[in-house]
Amino acid sequence: MLHRVEGIVIRSVEYGEGNLIVTLMTGEFGKVGVMVRGAKKTRSRHAAVTQLYTYGEYVYYKSNTGTLGTLNHAELLDAFSGIRGDLRRSAYAAYFAEVTDRLVPDGEASAFLYEQLKAAYEALSGGKEPAVVGAMLELKLFAFSGVSPITQECAECGRSPEPQEAAFWSPAAGGLVCVSCAGAFADRTPLAPGVRKLLPVLQRADLRRLGDVNVKPRTRADLKQTMRRWFETHADVRLRTRAVLDQIEAVYADDDAGDDPADASGRDGS
Repeated sequence: MLHRVEGIVIRSVEYGEGNLIVTLMTGEFGKVGVMVRGAKKTRSRHAAVTQLYTYGEYVYYKSNTGTLGTLNHAELLDAFSGIRGDLRRSAYAAYFAEVTDRLVPDGEASAFLYEQLKAAYEALSGGKEPAVVGAMLELKLFAFSGVSPITQECAECGRSPEPQEAAFWSPAAGGLVCVSCAGAFADRTPLAPGVRKLLPVLQRADLRRLGDVNVKPRTRADLKQTMRRWFETHADVRLRTRAVLDQIEAVYADDDAGDDPADASGRDGS
């Protein structure tokens, strides 16, 4: 049976001589595996459409009993050229592909999650801050997986701490915890004020309507650590691209610190 889908390449594996098996993230079917014969050969007509994090339209044949389709035709819709010439953005783009592939189970479709992934690549290509885009995508993936953190009220008692009160982050508790409850959780760490303000906004915001979000380097670093601790507790996967991303982020690290006036209200800042 022939299928025509729009999708994003989130995985590509060599198979035999000159062939590739690519995994497409689609809105209609979720993850789709497709054999692309001759894709690695010189002058292959499918070379461009099988590159990682390429967005295209794919026509493939799949039998009713098979698990893998065979590509018949493909058309490139967006190569996200704003990413490919930038080392840091390319590292984030590869991470987006791998984390989506690892956290989305086979056979589970989500049109919303697919649109969020596509919007994440568009934002990355369009010059938005990669760390913010990455945190937003991770939060969407956590929500899809049923492990979304509590970011506004205490995960233990349900009280919303006042802005001037200290708050803590405990993945074991389920997210934010207040001063009164924090002592019960050995994994608690202080939640930086900038991250505390930013997290609920990023959690609610739609990547398709992401405006300009100005986040200072210190807050970016704190956000990364906060998200990392949640990931390590609630997602039991090892990611090759994250190690590469960490190395590149270290090169780009800035010693500036401070809280940030962040605006992720969803206004279009492009």
